[in-house]
Amino acid sequence: MEPAANSPRRTGRPLSFDRQQALNAAMMLFWQHGYEATSVAQLTKAMGITPPSLYAAFGDKSGLFREAVQRYMAGGGRTVAAIVGGTSMARDAARELLTAAALGDTRDDAPPGCLLASSIVTASAEAAAVREELAAIRRDIEATLRRRIEKDVASGALPPDADAAMLAGHVMAVIQGMSTLAKDGADRGRLLGIVDVAMAGWPSGPSG
Repeated sequence: MEPAANSPRRTGRPLSFDRQQALNAAMMLFWQHGYEATSVAQLTKAMGITPPSLYAAFGDKSGLFREAVQRYMAGGGRTVAAIVGGTSMARDAARELLTAAALGDTRDDAPPGCLLASSIVTASAEAAAVREELAAIRRDIEATLRRRIEKDVASGALPPDADAAMLAGHVMAVIQGMSTLAKDGADRGRLLGIVDVAMAGWPSGPSG
């Protein structure tokens, strides 16, 4: 369709770089070094762009980091909601989340560990907003799993005394712990073994 004769024309220069490729490079750098330890100079070098191009495309370093986190969350092809919603039992959802974390922490093509768990462990006041956003993402993952567990308790698939909040919190604690172990050199086999141990303590249903 031809634009109307009086429609405003876009101004400004188009991006002169591959945005997704640059964003992936930034994601890997944040993943390896963390948010605050990664400088704008390191980012622009890895992304193959100039500082003005970074600011024009992403706003600032925190804006770039937020987009890198979004890319990380979508990188596996399955969202947390899809994993949890695609299983028939909360137990299966928990195992899938743990297994996905173990696999993601030990990829051959990425730094060890989890971007969400390790990008900001401690941070300055200037990075407080970014730190809180990461915490909110983790809380949302935990809440999604907790609701799925509550559904199984309500349906009788899990015993009535099963504590949904504690079970979901335990899964998140194991996920974050595995990230630290991966950064310390733990291999995939060890992390998958930890998944098995974590799930061994999962409550059985009324018939189990």
